Amino acid sequence: MRLPVSRALPMAALLLASGYAITVEAQPEPAAAAAPIGPAEDYPVVVGEPYKIADTTWTPVDQLNYDAVGYASVQQEGPSGISGAHKTLPLPSYVEVTSLDTGSTILVRLIERGPMVNDRLVALSSAAAQELGILVGSKAAVRVRRVNPPEVERARLRTGGAALQRMDTPDSLLKVLRRKLSEQDPLTPSPSLSSSALPAQTPAASSAPLKAALKAPPKASTTLGKASVPSASPSTEALKPEAAPFGAVQPAEHKASNAKGTHAVQVASFSTAERAERVAGELGGYVSTAGRYWRVRLGPFKSSGEAAPALEKARAAGYSDARIQRAD
Repeated sequence: MRLPVSRALPMAALLLASGYAITVEAQPEPAAAAAPIGPAEDYPVVVGEPYKIADTTWTPVDQLNYDAVGYASVQQEGPSGISGAHKTLPLPSYVEVTSLDTGSTILVRLIERGPMVNDRLVALSSAAAQELGILVGSKAAVRVRRVNPPEVERARLRTGGAALQRMDTPDSLLKVLRRKLSEQDPLTPSPSLSSSALPAQTPAASSAPLKAALKAPPKASTTLGKASVPSASPSTEALKPEAAPFGAVQPAEHKASNAKGTHAVQVASFSTAERAERVAGELGGYVSTAGRYWRVRLGPFKSSGEAAPALEKARAAGYSDARIQRAD
Protein backbone atom coordinates (compact mmCIF):
# COMPACT_ATOMS: atom_id res chain seq x y z
CA MET A 1 0.00 0.00 0.00
CA ARG A 2 1.40 3.39 -1.00
CA LEU A 3 1.54 6.00 1.75
CA PRO A 4 0.65 9.62 1.04
CA VAL A 5 3.65 11.87 0.54
CA SER A 6 3.81 15.43 1.83
CA ARG A 7 5.31 17.74 -0.78
CA ALA A 8 6.17 20.34 1.88
CA LEU A 9 8.72 18.15 3.67
CA PRO A 10 11.35 18.03 0.85
CA MET A 11 11.15 21.82 0.45
CA ALA A 12 11.63 22.34 4.23
CA ALA A 13 14.65 20.00 4.22
CA LEU A 14 16.19 21.88 1.28
CA LEU A 15 15.82 25.23 3.04
CA LEU A 16 17.42 23.92 6.22
CA ALA A 17 20.31 22.46 4.26
CA SER A 18 20.87 25.82 2.58
CA GLY A 19 21.14 27.62 5.95
CA TYR A 20 17.77 29.32 5.91
CA ALA A 21 15.85 29.54 9.16
CA ILE A 22 12.17 28.93 9.19
CA THR A 23 10.24 31.23 11.49
CA VAL A 24 6.54 31.25 12.23
CA GLU A 25 5.11 34.63 13.13
CA ALA A 26 2.73 34.56 16.08
CA GLN A 27 -0.67 36.04 15.33
CA PRO A 28 -1.44 39.08 17.56
CA GLU A 29 -4.25 38.53 20.06
CA PRO A 30 -7.31 40.70 19.54
CA ALA A 31 -7.15 43.81 21.72
CA ALA A 32 -9.68 44.00 24.55
CA ALA A 33 -12.41 46.59 24.12
CA ALA A 34 -11.39 49.76 25.91
CA ALA A 35 -13.69 50.95 28.66
CA PRO A 36 -15.60 54.08 27.68
CA ILE A 37 -14.27 57.34 29.06
CA GLY A 38 -15.56 60.90 29.13
CA PRO A 39 -19.14 61.55 28.03
CA ALA A 40 -19.31 58.03 26.56
CA GLU A 41 -19.50 56.68 30.13
CA ASP A 42 -23.09 57.94 30.32
CA TYR A 43 -24.16 55.81 27.33
CA PRO A 44 -25.94 53.61 26.60
CA VAL A 45 -28.67 54.59 29.04
CA VAL A 46 -30.32 51.46 30.46
CA VAL A 47 -33.98 51.44 31.52
CA GLY A 48 -34.59 47.75 32.24
CA GLU A 49 -37.55 45.44 32.76
CA PRO A 50 -40.21 45.53 35.53
CA TYR A 51 -39.30 43.73 38.73
CA LYS A 52 -40.88 43.02 42.13
CA ILE A 53 -39.92 43.94 45.68
CA ALA A 54 -42.13 41.93 48.03
CA ASP A 55 -45.65 42.35 46.54
CA THR A 56 -44.95 45.62 44.72
CA THR A 57 -44.02 45.74 41.03
CA TRP A 58 -41.68 48.53 39.96
CA THR A 59 -41.51 49.51 36.29
CA PRO A 60 -38.42 51.46 35.19
CA VAL A 61 -39.24 54.36 32.86
CA ASP A 62 -37.28 57.18 31.21
CA GLN A 63 -39.24 60.01 32.87
CA LEU A 64 -37.61 63.36 32.11
CA ASN A 65 -39.68 65.41 34.59
CA TYR A 66 -39.38 63.06 37.57
CA ASP A 67 -39.89 64.93 40.86
CA ALA A 68 -40.80 62.98 44.02
CA VAL A 69 -40.51 63.02 47.80
CA GLY A 70 -39.74 60.09 50.06
CA TYR A 71 -37.08 58.70 52.37
CA ALA A 72 -33.41 58.02 51.66
CA SER A 73 -31.18 55.23 52.95
CA VAL A 74 -27.38 55.11 52.99
CA GLN A 75 -25.32 52.43 51.22
CA GLN A 76 -22.63 51.37 53.68
CA GLU A 77 -21.00 49.22 51.00
CA GLY A 78 -21.08 50.08 47.33
CA PRO A 79 -19.63 52.41 44.73
CA SER A 80 -17.64 55.43 45.82
CA GLY A 81 -18.23 59.01 44.79
CA ILE A 82 -21.43 61.05 44.85
CA SER A 83 -23.68 58.29 43.51
CA GLY A 84 -26.94 56.56 44.31
CA ALA A 85 -29.49 53.87 43.50
CA HIS A 86 -33.07 54.32 42.30
CA LYS A 87 -35.90 51.92 41.50
CA THR A 88 -37.23 53.32 38.20
CA LEU A 89 -35.06 56.07 36.68
CA PRO A 90 -32.65 55.17 33.83
CA LEU A 91 -29.06 54.22 34.61
CA PRO A 92 -27.05 56.33 34.57
CA SER A 93 -29.01 59.52 35.16
CA TYR A 94 -28.58 62.63 37.28
CA VAL A 95 -30.82 63.94 40.06
CA GLU A 96 -30.80 66.74 42.59
CA VAL A 97 -31.40 65.34 46.09
CA THR A 98 -32.69 67.81 48.70
CA SER A 99 -32.79 67.21 52.44
CA LEU A 100 -36.24 68.22 53.68
CA ASP A 101 -34.73 68.83 57.14
CA THR A 102 -32.05 71.34 56.15
CA GLY A 103 -32.86 72.38 52.57
CA SER A 104 -29.37 71.41 51.38
CA THR A 105 -29.23 70.09 47.81
CA ILE A 106 -26.57 68.06 45.99
CA LEU A 107 -26.20 66.60 42.50
CA VAL A 108 -26.11 62.77 42.46
CA ARG A 109 -25.33 60.28 39.67
CA LEU A 110 -27.65 57.25 39.74
CA ILE A 111 -25.82 54.09 38.71
CA GLU A 112 -27.64 51.19 40.43
CA ARG A 113 -31.11 49.76 41.05
CA GLY A 114 -32.40 50.05 44.59
CA PRO A 115 -32.99 50.42 47.44
CA MET A 116 -34.59 46.98 47.62
CA VAL A 117 -37.23 48.00 50.16
CA ASN A 118 -40.54 49.58 49.22
CA ASP A 119 -40.56 52.40 51.76
CA ARG A 120 -37.31 54.04 50.56
CA LEU A 121 -37.16 56.35 47.55
CA VAL A 122 -33.40 56.47 46.95
CA ALA A 123 -30.18 54.96 48.32
CA LEU A 124 -27.16 57.25 48.59
CA SER A 125 -23.49 56.34 48.68
CA SER A 126 -21.67 57.14 51.90
CA ALA A 127 -19.95 60.08 50.20
CA ALA A 128 -23.27 61.49 48.94
CA ALA A 129 -24.89 61.04 52.36
CA GLN A 130 -21.98 62.82 54.03
CA GLU A 131 -22.23 65.65 51.50
CA LEU A 132 -25.94 66.04 52.32
CA GLY A 133 -25.49 65.67 56.08
CA ILE A 134 -27.38 62.34 56.40
CA LEU A 135 -26.17 59.88 59.03
CA VAL A 136 -25.91 56.15 58.38
CA GLY A 137 -28.99 54.37 59.72
CA SER A 138 -31.13 57.50 59.85
CA LYS A 139 -34.50 57.95 58.12
CA ALA A 140 -33.92 61.07 56.04
CA ALA A 141 -36.78 62.81 54.24
CA VAL A 142 -35.66 63.93 50.78
CA ARG A 143 -36.83 65.31 47.47
CA VAL A 144 -35.45 63.67 44.29
CA ARG A 145 -35.69 65.68 41.07
CA ARG A 146 -34.21 64.56 37.74
CA VAL A 147 -32.05 67.18 36.04
CA ASN A 148 -29.86 67.54 32.96
CA PRO A 149 -26.58 69.03 34.23
CA PRO A 150 -23.84 70.36 31.92
CA GLU A 151 -20.99 68.06 30.91
CA VAL A 152 -18.50 69.72 33.25
CA GLU A 153 -20.60 68.67 36.26
CA ARG A 154 -21.22 65.19 34.88
CA ALA A 155 -17.46 64.78 34.53
CA ARG A 156 -16.92 65.78 38.17
CA LEU A 157 -19.26 63.03 39.37
CA ARG A 158 -17.92 60.41 36.95
CA THR A 159 -14.39 60.93 38.30
CA GLY A 160 -15.44 60.69 41.95
CA GLY A 161 -15.70 64.41 42.68
CA ALA A 162 -18.61 66.58 43.74
CA ALA A 163 -20.58 69.06 41.64
CA LEU A 164 -20.86 72.75 42.40
CA GLN A 165 -22.83 73.64 45.52
CA ARG A 166 -26.55 74.18 44.97
CA MET A 167 -28.68 76.91 46.47
CA ASP A 168 -30.57 75.92 49.61
CA THR A 169 -34.29 75.29 49.18
CA PRO A 170 -36.39 78.06 50.83
CA ASP A 171 -38.48 77.26 53.92
CA SER A 172 -41.73 78.02 52.09
CA LEU A 173 -41.06 75.25 49.56
CA LEU A 174 -39.79 72.86 52.24
CA LYS A 175 -43.13 73.20 54.04
CA VAL A 176 -44.99 72.25 50.84
CA LEU A 177 -42.74 69.24 50.27
CA ARG A 178 -43.03 68.05 53.88
CA ARG A 179 -46.82 68.24 53.67
CA LYS A 180 -46.75 66.29 50.43
CA LEU A 181 -44.64 63.62 52.10
CA SER A 182 -46.96 63.37 55.11
CA GLU A 183 -50.02 62.87 52.87
CA GLN A 184 -48.71 60.10 50.62
CA ASP A 185 -48.65 56.37 51.26
CA PRO A 186 -45.50 55.66 53.31
CA LEU A 187 -45.03 52.23 51.70
CA THR A 188 -45.16 53.52 48.14
CA PRO A 189 -43.26 56.78 47.47
CA SER A 190 -45.00 59.08 45.01
CA PRO A 191 -43.92 58.47 41.38
CA SER A 192 -43.78 62.19 40.66
CA LEU A 193 -44.98 65.50 42.04
CA SER A 194 -45.93 66.72 38.58
CA SER A 195 -46.28 65.23 35.11
CA SER A 196 -45.84 68.53 33.27
CA ALA A 197 -42.95 68.51 30.82
CA LEU A 198 -40.03 70.55 32.13
CA PRO A 199 -37.24 71.95 29.96
CA ALA A 200 -33.69 70.97 30.76
CA GLN A 201 -32.28 73.40 33.30
CA THR A 202 -28.78 74.20 34.43
CA PRO A 203 -28.10 73.90 38.17
CA ALA A 204 -27.78 77.65 38.61
CA ALA A 205 -31.17 78.37 37.04
CA SER A 206 -33.07 75.26 38.15
CA SER A 207 -34.51 76.70 41.37
CA ALA A 208 -34.99 80.31 40.27
CA PRO A 209 -38.41 79.93 38.52
CA LEU A 210 -39.73 77.87 41.43
CA LYS A 211 -38.64 80.46 44.01
CA ALA A 212 -40.14 83.27 41.96
CA ALA A 213 -43.45 81.39 41.73
CA LEU A 214 -43.52 81.00 45.50
CA LYS A 215 -42.89 84.69 46.18
CA ALA A 216 -45.15 86.21 43.52
CA PRO A 217 -48.92 86.16 44.15
CA PRO A 218 -51.05 84.53 41.43
CA LYS A 219 -52.45 86.93 38.89
CA ALA A 220 -55.83 86.33 37.30
CA SER A 221 -56.04 87.14 33.62
CA THR A 222 -59.04 87.56 31.36
CA THR A 223 -59.72 85.81 28.09
CA LEU A 224 -62.70 86.84 25.98
CA GLY A 225 -64.26 88.47 29.02
CA LYS A 226 -63.98 85.39 31.25
CA ALA A 227 -61.57 85.20 34.16
CA SER A 228 -59.11 82.36 33.80
CA VAL A 229 -58.00 80.24 36.74
CA PRO A 230 -54.44 81.07 37.87
CA SER A 231 -52.00 78.23 37.34
CA ALA A 232 -50.82 76.24 40.33
CA SER A 233 -47.31 76.45 41.73
CA PRO A 234 -44.91 73.98 40.03
CA SER A 235 -44.29 72.22 43.34
CA THR A 236 -47.96 71.52 44.10
CA GLU A 237 -49.44 71.07 40.65
CA ALA A 238 -51.72 68.04 40.35
CA LEU A 239 -51.14 65.32 37.78
CA LYS A 240 -52.35 66.64 34.44
CA PRO A 241 -52.55 64.19 31.52
CA GLU A 242 -53.78 66.81 29.10
CA ALA A 243 -55.50 70.20 29.07
CA ALA A 244 -59.26 70.43 28.74
CA PRO A 245 -60.35 72.07 25.47
CA PHE A 246 -61.15 75.75 25.70
CA GLY A 247 -64.82 76.43 25.95
CA ALA A 248 -65.72 72.96 27.25
CA VAL A 249 -68.74 72.96 29.51
CA GLN A 250 -67.88 71.99 33.08
CA PRO A 251 -70.64 69.96 34.78
CA ALA A 252 -71.75 70.64 38.31
CA GLU A 253 -69.29 69.38 40.86
CA HIS A 254 -70.22 66.21 42.73
CA LYS A 255 -69.97 66.97 46.42
CA ALA A 256 -68.95 64.54 49.13
CA SER A 257 -71.47 63.06 51.48
CA ASN A 258 -72.64 65.01 54.52
CA ALA A 259 -70.40 62.90 56.76
CA LYS A 260 -67.68 64.92 58.45
CA GLY A 261 -64.08 63.80 58.24
CA THR A 262 -60.52 64.99 57.84
CA HIS A 263 -59.22 62.37 55.40
CA ALA A 264 -60.15 61.19 51.91
CA VAL A 265 -58.84 58.68 49.39
CA GLN A 266 -57.51 60.39 46.26
CA VAL A 267 -58.22 57.81 43.52
CA ALA A 268 -57.10 59.61 40.35
CA SER A 269 -57.19 62.88 38.39
CA PHE A 270 -58.74 63.19 34.91
CA SER A 271 -58.77 65.79 32.18
CA THR A 272 -62.43 65.14 31.30
CA ALA A 273 -65.46 65.23 33.58
CA GLU A 274 -67.03 62.22 31.84
CA ARG A 275 -64.21 59.87 32.81
CA ALA A 276 -64.13 61.19 36.37
CA GLU A 277 -67.89 60.74 36.79
CA ARG A 278 -67.76 57.20 35.43
CA VAL A 279 -65.00 56.16 37.85
CA ALA A 280 -66.73 57.89 40.78
CA GLY A 281 -69.93 56.01 39.97
CA GLU A 282 -68.10 52.69 39.81
CA LEU A 283 -66.36 53.20 43.16
CA GLY A 284 -69.11 55.06 44.99
CA GLY A 285 -67.02 58.20 45.30
CA TYR A 286 -67.40 61.84 44.40
CA VAL A 287 -65.80 64.30 41.97
CA SER A 288 -64.13 67.57 42.91
CA THR A 289 -62.51 70.06 40.56
CA ALA A 290 -58.91 71.26 40.75
CA GLY A 291 -58.40 73.99 38.19
CA ARG A 292 -59.17 72.45 34.81
CA TYR A 293 -59.09 68.87 36.10
CA TRP A 294 -61.44 66.54 37.93
CA ARG A 295 -60.41 64.46 40.94
CA VAL A 296 -62.17 61.28 42.06
CA ARG A 297 -62.21 60.83 45.84
CA LEU A 298 -63.68 58.44 48.39
CA GLY A 299 -64.81 59.60 51.81
CA PRO A 300 -64.46 61.70 53.83
CA PHE A 301 -63.22 59.67 56.82
CA LYS A 302 -62.42 60.63 60.39
CA SER A 303 -58.89 59.16 60.26
CA SER A 304 -56.41 57.51 57.95
CA GLY A 305 -57.23 54.19 59.62
CA GLU A 306 -60.89 54.47 58.62
CA ALA A 307 -59.81 55.39 55.09
CA ALA A 308 -57.56 52.33 54.71
CA PRO A 309 -60.33 49.94 53.46
CA ALA A 310 -61.37 52.48 50.83
CA LEU A 311 -57.73 52.78 49.75
CA GLU A 312 -57.54 49.02 49.28
CA LYS A 313 -60.79 49.12 47.31
CA ALA A 314 -59.40 51.75 44.93
CA ARG A 315 -56.15 49.87 44.41
CA ALA A 316 -57.99 46.59 43.86
CA ALA A 317 -59.93 48.34 41.10
CA GLY A 318 -56.64 49.07 39.31
CA TYR A 319 -55.80 52.54 40.62
CA SER A 320 -52.39 51.72 42.08
CA ASP A 321 -51.50 55.40 42.62
CA ALA A 322 -54.46 55.97 44.97
CA ARG A 323 -53.45 57.43 48.32
CA ILE A 324 -54.88 58.93 51.49
CA GLN A 325 -54.93 62.74 51.72
CA ARG A 326 -56.36 65.46 53.86
CA ALA A 327 -60.00 66.05 52.90
CA ASP A 328 -59.69 69.85 52.80
